[in-house]
Amino acid sequence: MIVRAPATSANIGPGFDCAGVALDLWNELELTDGGGVVVEGEGAGELPADFSNLAVQAYSLLAEASGKRFRFLNRIPLESGLGSSAAAIALGLRAAAPSAGDEELLALGLSLEPHADNLAAALAGGVTLTWEGRIAKIADTLPLQPVVVLPTARVSTETSRDALPSEVTHGDAVFSLARAALLGAGVASGSAELFAAALDDRVHEPYRETALVRELRAEPPSGARGATLSGSGPSVIVWADDAAPCAAELERRYPEHRILALSVSPGGAHV
Repeated sequence: MIVRAPATSANIGPGFDCAGVALDLWNELELTDGGGVVVEGEGAGELPADFSNLAVQAYSLLAEASGKRFRFLNRIPLESGLGSSAAAIALGLRAAAPSAGDEELLALGLSLEPHADNLAAALAGGVTLTWEGRIAKIADTLPLQPVVVLPTARVSTETSRDALPSEVTHGDAVFSLARAALLGAGVASGSAELFAAALDDRVHEPYRETALVRELRAEPPSGARGATLSGSGPSVIVWADDAAPCAAELERRYPEHRILALSVSPGGAHV
């Protein structure tokens, strides 16, 4: 059995902890009879090569892992804001239950990954909203194209969340609620204008903002309509009308970073 799960970008600006999008960058699991765990690609030599591996833990929630051989080929960088943990969980769950519903798997996966926005998008694909264990897939694509700027530094989700305040002002809440409404309208309608107008936030991004985010917003590359922190970072998504020239300019500006021109994946984890 070969199972694939996509990278994801959560939040998309004001959609904090509820919005996510699947990206066309895939981790794979080859599941065969035998024994052992093999990790290749991103995280090789670092991720557990035994049954404590997160994907194997996810598999074990639904099926017996002993007697199986798990071979992983990972393409999603670790602690990058691109949902590597969610992809691992989605791989294990989908391998154990190929025909199970996305919400059923989400409920199980949340015991391992408390951030439903990434996991929902990894399972369902496209652009998703999640709340109280529910998943709504509201579009297969987005009106602007994502270009990932990926620094070499890593950021753990837990460390990033520790920087968030327990309260925000009424004004900041209203600002972000308005942008969240624009985000949903822009995605559902396919309007680039509404989507671009939504790409700002005052609930989480100001407390996670980096020099890279500030630079990309102050001096956007040609054709860019906005930039959002991907998940808790450090990756930044530049949203462009045309990804290719935007990515080329970013490669010239940031030779020390990885630049990934990705498309939205309409499908999620699958066999």
